[in-house]
Amino acid sequence: MILSSLAFENSGTIPQKYGYKHGNHSIPLTISEIPKGTKSLALIMDDPDAMGAVGKVWVHWVLWNITPNTKEILENSIPENSIEGKTDFDEIGYGGPAPPDKEHTYVFKLYALDTILNLKQGSTKIEVEERMKKHILTEVKLEGKFAP
Repeated sequence: MILSSLAFENSGTIPQKYGYKHGNHSIPLTISEIPKGTKSLALIMDDPDAMGAVGKVWVHWVLWNITPNTKEILENSIPENSIEGKTDFDEIGYGGPAPPDKEHTYVFKLYALDTILNLKQGSTKIEVEERMKKHILTEVKLEGKFAP
């Protein structure tokens, strides 16, 4: 499975317009080579560098029940019938990069699952990860950097 973006290269710089304080447009993503047997996809975007600044990995986006025939997630939208969870901004939906101190690396993790997750909108990353256990067929990462 491959996860990429037209907005930035893997390990490249995420454009400012995708930042929480600069428009907060969700990043366009392209998905390919989804494995056979996939019933749904789940996406988690977080900031592990926030551990040093705020004492925890900061959750920016949780999205699940993405249909396996999805080839792209368009900018500032989510695929039909997918469900968004709560971020550490205490909001449902995308919360763009917002490093409080210096450049941070943001990690997009895409999971191919052998099930559809029975979770309501606003569920947390922890709840999604708990439900995904034993259902992950494969996972991939895409990383980008963003400076305040």
